[in-house]
This record gives sequence, structure tokens and C-alpha cells, in this order.
Amino acid sequence: MNRLWKMASILGLALSLIAGAGIAAAQEFPNKLVNLVIPYPPGGSAEAQARIIAQKLGELWNQPVVIINKPGGGTTIGAAFVAKSAPDGYTLYLASTSHTFSASLYKNVTYDAVKSFAPVSRYATSPIMIVAHPSAGVSTLKELVDLAKAKPDTYAYASTSTGASPHLAMEMFVSAVGIKLVHVPYKGQGPAVVAILGAQTPYAVLDATTLPLVQSGKLKALAVTSPQRWAQLPNVPTIAEFGVPGYECINWSSILAPAGTPREIVRRINATVANALKSPDVKQRLNSQGFEPSPSTPEELESFLAAEVKKYAKVIADAGIKVD
Repeated sequence: MNRLWKMASILGLALSLIAGAGIAAAQEFPNKLVNLVIPYPPGGSAEAQARIIAQKLGELWNQPVVIINKPGGGTTIGAAFVAKSAPDGYTLYLASTSHTFSASLYKNVTYDAVKSFAPVSRYATSPIMIVAHPSAGVSTLKELVDLAKAKPDTYAYASTSTGASPHLAMEMFVSAVGIKLVHVPYKGQGPAVVAILGAQTPYAVLDATTLPLVQSGKLKALAVTSPQRWAQLPNVPTIAEFGVPGYECINWSSILAPAGTPREIVRRINATVANALKSPDVKQRLNSQGFEPSPSTPEELESFLAAEVKKYAKVIADAGIKVD
């Protein structure tokens, strides 16, 4: 009995020392440069978001936060790089919506979108818009649905690419309402915007960065994909309002770390991100891009990621979406 008591005491002391070391490391974090990896090339809205949060975290930590671009593979290259990085909090990942459906689209993905990462915090969200060219003569989503029901596989819409979130948003919608549209995928939002502005396609599914085109009247927004109306376009209804209850397919960004990152460090990063997103200048800069600050706890983010993986796996399977 005495021997067992001694062994228990030694084990308890060891665990206390480990816990103490973790707390001490968190209190000192960060004491050197932090890398923020984004899975896209330089330029674009993802890097703009990354620069906003990197600058503010650097100010709050008094340590530089450097953006590392790891493009390619439908974001899988950047994600795989972070998954294999040291779990010490010094390599972070700015994940986007595609993070939760890449494994359903691409073969040989070497990581799990949830289990290979330590969720830190959600960062920002924005809706996707279904828009029409003025020459289409359509002012409401109901009018588009009525046309498509009368003439299936007749009306075309542009998207940023096959399997991207705008494409999946439309697939969720057409499946729910029972219509058939012609999908015209482009290589990025730029070409898709050119196509609809030139009336090569009467409709398109675009992200929030194209808001100025709607505000200027060059495009007509028929609906937004967020669960609530978008403050930037308060008169544009949601798809859920149209009659698809529970519909939600938004663009979002989150901050992840490699799996195994000490919980104390994750908590410290989470708290700093929350403070950063309270900053008026951060909110203003995100809002100017059409994004809304959306912090969360690590636990909330983990549940959200798991739900997104499940949702998009079904959408992709049901629609038979494949990418080369």
C-alpha cells in the first residue's frame, strides 16, 4: 500500500510539472515570430484578411506575424503543410470554407480536416450572392425558379470554379427547389465576373467582394446564402426566406493550429484573436471587404468544422461533382 501511495505521488507530481510547464509556455507565448499560412497565392481576399489579422495580432503580441503563401491543390497543399508543422503555436493556418470539402473533391488528401488540426477560433464570415445581369429581366429568385421550371437546362450561371463554395451553394439551392440550371465554371472569380458583366451568362454566384457591382446597379442581387439578411444588402432576401428552411452556405475563415498544440497556447491565441476582432479598425477593414468578424471558442469551431465536412460531403456526392 505504501509503495502504491509513493507511485501515485510521483505520478501526480509529474503531471503537475507537465501542467505547470504548459501554463508557463502559454504565458510566454509568443516569444518569437509566428507564421500564418494561407493556401492561396499572393493577392485576393484571403490574403487581405490574413494581413488584417496578422497586423493586429502582431501589435497585441509585440511579435511579428508573417504571412506564408502555400497555394495549390485546392488548398490541400497549405493545409498539409500546417498539419505536419510543429504543434507549438508558431505555425497557424487561415482556413476557409474549402478546407471542409477538399477531401470530398480531391484524392490522396493526407490529413483530416478536423482531427489533424487544433481549432483556435472562427475569424470572419460573409454570404454568397446569386446575381443576375440586368438584361436577364429577372428581379427575384422566384422569377428565376419559374423560368428554370418551365425550361430546364436552359439558363446558365457562372461560378468561380467547379467544386468551389459558390458552385456548392447553387447546387444546394437547385437540389432543394427541384430545378436544373447550366453550370459554367470559370478559373476564378475574375473571369466569372467578366462573363456575367458581358452577358455571356445571365446569372452568376459570386462572393461578397463583388458587392460594389450590385450597389452600382451593374448586377442585380436575387438572394444571399446566409441564414439572416446581410446588413450590406438589407433588402435582398435569404434563400431560407424563399422557402428553403435551414439553408446556409456561407464563406468563412477560421484560424487553426496543428493537432497536439497545447491547450493553454490555443486558449491564449483564441483570447488574442477575440480581442483583435473587437478592435474598431479591424471590424471596419473586414466590413469594407464584405466580411463580418465572427469569433468563437475552440470547441464551437470544432463542432462547426465537423458539421461543415458532413454537409458538403453530402452535397458533393448528391450532385456527383468531380474535379480533375
